[in-house]
Amino acid sequence: MSSDDKNHQQGADMGRRRMLIGATSALGAVGVGFVAVPFLKSWMPSARAKAVGAPVEVDLRTVKPDQIIKVMWRGQTIGIMNRSKKLLDRIGGHDEQLSDPGSAVIDQQPEFAVNEFRSMKPEWLVLNMHCTHLGCIPQVLPEPGAYAWEADWPGGFFCPCHKSKFDLSGRVFKGVPAPTNLIIPPYSFLDNNTLIIGVSGAA
Repeated sequence: MSSDDKNHQQGADMGRRRMLIGATSALGAVGVGFVAVPFLKSWMPSARAKAVGAPVEVDLRTVKPDQIIKVMWRGQTIGIMNRSKKLLDRIGGHDEQLSDPGSAVIDQQPEFAVNEFRSMKPEWLVLNMHCTHLGCIPQVLPEPGAYAWEADWPGGFFCPCHKSKFDLSGRVFKGVPAPTNLIIPPYSFLDNNTLIIGVSGAA
């Protein structure tokens, strides 16, 4: 083989090497891209994560008088109760049995809920359903009557875990494990039929 042929062959081999290196580099870059996409996505908040602290809208037209519905907000069970006049009339008259009838523990409710109804509008009770003792969900027992734990139950919320009792405003009775009233979350009304939990409004 002549020197010219050798030089031509070496040039061709060098060209093939460059092409193979270029192709390999391109494939490597694509591979890194595929690996990087899920990695970068893992740093971006998911729709579910974004929704954890997002306000929750509730259509109040679905809640019948004396009924309570439950929704989730920030991982907590929130109860929305439509209190009829019959229930509202039973809220007063037992303040001496309550630990904090005037809602003096200020971090238990927004300012607009510092009243005997603990609400912005008397008929609508919006409260965190977790007992302030150890976080169990109390039973909703709005009608008065005799029960195994209470001969003269006035109606309200009863925690079956350790027998804490709360009235129809979520105010805690004396002598029970729960130290404070049920918590009222921030909320407001978008209109007469729509409640939004997580956005505090003025009374």
